[in-house]
Amino acid sequence: MSFRDSLRLFERAPSPRPEVGGGAPACPLPAAGEGSGVEAQADCGSVDPSLIDEQGLIDRGRGILHAEARAIVEAAERLDGAFVRAVHRLEACSGNVVVTGIGKAGIVARKISATLASTGTPSHFLHPTEAMHGDLGVLRGDDLLLALSQSGETEEITRLLPHVRARGIPIVAITGRAESTLGRAAEVVVTSGPVREACELGLAPSTSTSVLLALGDSLALVTSALRAFTAEDFHARHPGGSLGRQLMHVEDVMRALPLCRTALPEESVRSVFSRALPARRTGAVMILDHGGTLAGIFTDSDLARLFERRNDTAIDGPINEVMTARPTTIRVGTRLRDAVELLEARRLSELPVIDAAGHPVGLLDVVDLVGMVPPELLDLPLQRVA
Repeated sequence: MSFRDSLRLFERAPSPRPEVGGGAPACPLPAAGEGSGVEAQADCGSVDPSLIDEQGLIDRGRGILHAEARAIVEAAERLDGAFVRAVHRLEACSGNVVVTGIGKAGIVARKISATLASTGTPSHFLHPTEAMHGDLGVLRGDDLLLALSQSGETEEITRLLPHVRARGIPIVAITGRAESTLGRAAEVVVTSGPVREACELGLAPSTSTSVLLALGDSLALVTSALRAFTAEDFHARHPGGSLGRQLMHVEDVMRALPLCRTALPEESVRSVFSRALPARRTGAVMILDHGGTLAGIFTDSDLARLFERRNDTAIDGPINEVMTARPTTIRVGTRLRDAVELLEARRLSELPVIDAAGHPVGLLDVVDLVGMVPPELLDLPLQRVA
């Protein structure tokens, strides 16, 4: 079932309106697309908030979300060739896509600019008022102006337009009416259409800003797809935070081979563990053959089992007789997110990292990942498991 079909079912479903003190029905939320104004006054007065029960609050919250969602769906169905022209304009821009707006639209403009910049399109925000007091100097001839105004008549924006056009800088507009002042000044207009604000007064920018943001995101992300923007490109622009960590590679966090415990196949378990530990203790020993290829792995859990069974013979025997041969490994260059998924799927605590020739280059230890990997990716056992 499509999202629009879900909305239609919601609209048709009988749902009694919550009673508000004295049996008066709650003020209905205005339907998207009603009226001719960009911001229309609601047709009923406010009520005493103390008289709205808990279910009434939930119903009102759902109504607002559905009203905004419905407006976004209608904007999606309204897309036409102008959207295509706008995307090609953004993709062809050799300078910066300069995004502008005032008030709530200005806040949305800042977010759209940030999305453009992080997805492969150089961008920055220009405050329209500050532009009239010297900041017009940031505009270059190879830039493009992306202007946001639901009404298309915002004074701060309309004052800016002649100065931008005088510099020969193309304008792409996201606005409710193509025939508005902003629409007429723009080379391409992506229309958000008539919307009714979701608040009961019909005044607070809500539905309109949601639609502006959704249209801006769609422009930015479709442009990014045209640029063949990759996850590696995104990581280069977003190395920090949870998203950055998800796009890290295993070699960014593994313990390099010189910091790992290694052994030859014929060495005894006792001799291997009697050697001095590396600066950072690891929970596994990688066994390398004489050609430097990984032959197996022996974990602290393996050692604990030998002690529990009082198996001194095995402890004094060659480690290759008690190691796990052909262990699970991961190739250098693999994303950390994929490595974490492999650790979780196999219930492992250590994962050797190898190169194309099968030579180990390091070791991923789950202890190192705790606190580094986003919690939603890390659901691993705390105890070491062979």
